[in-house]
Amino acid sequence: MTKIGELLVQQGKISERDVERTLLAQNEMGDLFGQVLVKLGLVSDLDLAQALSQQLDIPLQALSDYPEEAIKLDGVSQDFLFSNAVVPVTASEERVTFAATVPQDPFLAKALALALDKPVSIVLGLEADINKTLQLHLQAEEGGDDEELSDQFAGQSDDEFIEHLRDLASEAPVIRLVNQIIHRAVDMGASDIHVEPFEDGLHLRYRVDGVLQDSRDAPSPSLAPAIASRIKLLSHMNIAERRLPQDGRIMTRVKGHELDLRVSTIPTVHGESIVMRVLDRGSIRLSLTEMGFSDDTLERYQTLLARPHGVLLMTGPTGSGKTTTLYASLASLDSERLKIITVEDPVEYQLQGVNQIQVQSQIELSFARALRAILRQDPDIIMIGEMRDTETAQIGVQSALTGHLVLSTLHTNTAAGAITRLEDMGVERFLITSSVNGVLAQRLVRTLCKHCKTEVELSGEAIRRYGLKPFLAPGQTTVYQAVGCEHCLESGYAGRTSIHELFVLDEEMHRVIMSGADATLLHAAARKQGMITLYEDGLRKVVAGKTSLEEVLRVTQDQTESEDEAAEMEAQLQQLASPAA
Repeated sequence: MTKIGELLVQQGKISERDVERTLLAQNEMGDLFGQVLVKLGLVSDLDLAQALSQQLDIPLQALSDYPEEAIKLDGVSQDFLFSNAVVPVTASEERVTFAATVPQDPFLAKALALALDKPVSIVLGLEADINKTLQLHLQAEEGGDDEELSDQFAGQSDDEFIEHLRDLASEAPVIRLVNQIIHRAVDMGASDIHVEPFEDGLHLRYRVDGVLQDSRDAPSPSLAPAIASRIKLLSHMNIAERRLPQDGRIMTRVKGHELDLRVSTIPTVHGESIVMRVLDRGSIRLSLTEMGFSDDTLERYQTLLARPHGVLLMTGPTGSGKTTTLYASLASLDSERLKIITVEDPVEYQLQGVNQIQVQSQIELSFARALRAILRQDPDIIMIGEMRDTETAQIGVQSALTGHLVLSTLHTNTAAGAITRLEDMGVERFLITSSVNGVLAQRLVRTLCKHCKTEVELSGEAIRRYGLKPFLAPGQTTVYQAVGCEHCLESGYAGRTSIHELFVLDEEMHRVIMSGADATLLHAAARKQGMITLYEDGLRKVVAGKTSLEEVLRVTQDQTESEDEAAEMEAQLQQLASPAA
């Protein structure tokens, strides 16, 4: 039998080099060869399924041939169907046909034949199509429970209601539904799951590549209390408390992925709104070279990281990848020769050889209190999850002045804005110039789907207006734009990369800071010194075909400036530089 890799090479879908890379990855991941190919993004689910169908001589079930209503079979449990990714597609007195993602599994056919006491046939199905059909089974089972659920709540006391919720949350339909919600997040590569009760029903949304997408398979509104209770039970929250916000955590394994779900609930007028942040421990990239850095920015950032002491700050809004970049920075350091201690809230990923402290507000273990204790532990490098208050900022600066390298994050829009933010927090400017080595601002932009991105010709006016000319190759007038296809859920984008703005505090910047310049003038002075802005770094990725101009504008719309604004800032800088100033 021809191997699947050889078959795909013959069809021109992958190269021999891709086969070698996949075999190496397979040793690490332990999945089937085809599954690893899909996870690496080298082939689509459909390409793999068509090749498997040819290799195994098993027909591939077309989406149009799946049943519109769930086929109920006595003797085969829903749990078996879900756990083995198999679903009935036709049933008669003589034979039942199933679609499965791994139809060659001999156990599957034998188990189904024994359970039904009749012959079975198994065809190949795409995972997405099988999951969609399994949803019909779930909805069919839920449908009969809706009226019963609302009737059972009527006239109950609070204690009875809570006990009933606990029972409901432990029943099979609700367990399967919550599992399905989490599985769907893994399939979509979502970073967050939003379960939101509104007047018109329960809304289910997933944040994929930073953008929220509605789920077409929203659960029944009457199941909202049971779903909330199930999630709260899993995350060890107080199931009886429905009036106050709560936080929790779920550690689970889904489809070979070690998932860490950070769960947050808040009370709303229509019930509890739940958000689950999905942290996939297996997919985190802890290599600075894979973080999307441009070569020149990475070289300068690594120079700052190699300094023995000082403060190195990461800035950006929530969800811009600051913590991941900090983790990658720590992972690039020699933890065997250096004592590295972190203070985080929460500890998102555990790093080898690094002492990580979890902030515990309920026992008054704050950032500042942990930092004071850390300094007695003889550290070389300290990572502070976030500089939230004056005390934390001042201790961080003092630690840098006493010979430690301090890494931390701040919430500011630009790299230069971190300087004025520190000043607002009570750190004097002379201490800032003495301790801060540099500030890295970061944003995440979606990368174009390689299957459907399309070249577009730019006019001379567009090139001038968007400032693309310095980054275009001689004679280049085209960039790529998003279109949308089945591989990227019609969004035109698949995955994300980062753009950066590195503000280095050299002697010239020290002089400008001490002159009392605000964030705008500091930004202009840094540009004059050669700093590439977030917008310009984004343009470099547009020209390279990694992302679209629309995406960069969406993410950096507060960073662009007009020629008049640039000229005005230049004049103010000249005034600061004059002897009279």
